[in-house]
Amino acid sequence: MDNLTHSLVGALIGQAGLKRKTGLAMPALIIGANPPDVDAACLFWLDGVQHLAFRRGITHGPPALILLPLVLAGLLYGFDRWQERRGKRPEGRLPVSFKWLYLLSFIACLTHPALDWLNVYGIRLLEPFSSEWFYGDTLFIIDVWLWALMGLATWFSLRREKRSGNWQRPARVALGAMLAYIGVNHAITWVAEERARMNEPYPRIAIASPQPIYFWQREIITGEEDGRWRIDEREVGDFELLAEHKPDIAGAVPDARPFLFWSRTPFISRDADGVYYLRDARFASPLGGDRFSVRLPEQVCEPLNPVPLEAPASPD
Repeated sequence: MDNLTHSLVGALIGQAGLKRKTGLAMPALIIGANPPDVDAACLFWLDGVQHLAFRRGITHGPPALILLPLVLAGLLYGFDRWQERRGKRPEGRLPVSFKWLYLLSFIACLTHPALDWLNVYGIRLLEPFSSEWFYGDTLFIIDVWLWALMGLATWFSLRREKRSGNWQRPARVALGAMLAYIGVNHAITWVAEERARMNEPYPRIAIASPQPIYFWQREIITGEEDGRWRIDEREVGDFELLAEHKPDIAGAVPDARPFLFWSRTPFISRDADGVYYLRDARFASPLGGDRFSVRLPEQVCEPLNPVPLEAPASPD
């Protein structure tokens, strides 16, 4: 998920009552929900789509989820001591406990992979012990409804706190509503995938991809018995044919290897100008050159005769 969502979850957990455990609890919770995304720094040294094979991996695995909160807790504890030595420590701040700073940072950090697992992008939850990708297929990566729910609840909780009201209740209700919303979306995905599997021609693979804003809608990606990927019954590529030529493509095109490591539904398409692209059906687009594609040399693709990628038909 996006970092605003991660931060709002940390804020809500704090407003639910955990921020009273120690001084600097809110920074530990809000900041602590984000450190796994430190892997975004790889964009400074990795070119093309190579970042796809690095993101949501080592910094989202078990060792990082233990060490990153420890680093954050140490920094916050040191900051408190630094302010105290300079005589600038706020008088109203609660005593700072390193134990609680670490526990709160750890709890917040755990929410990060839990949320990242919910979308179709994927996450390697067990790195470095296993490079297997896990997918929740439950929420779109940016969910404006979660923004609205958590943002309003945080504001309302803070407002109540200033007026000496029951400020924990709005945050706790919002956290419950968020879990219910996730549960409903998971059920929508499950039903959509089961329906796709039960309909002829009975696909081998069915993925219900959540859509932005219209959270109840799903784009259905199916891998059929004929070896073709289809998006809402629109044919986009041949995965069996691509599987036969993966070693040749990975060896001939440097960006192809990390792309294929990350890809869940890979295929090769040909745009209107005759340019070949390696794409993923989860992020397929009729336009070439987007950030989830690899441009391929014509000589590599000529034997494959890929299906042209056409724009979806507009609804009547």
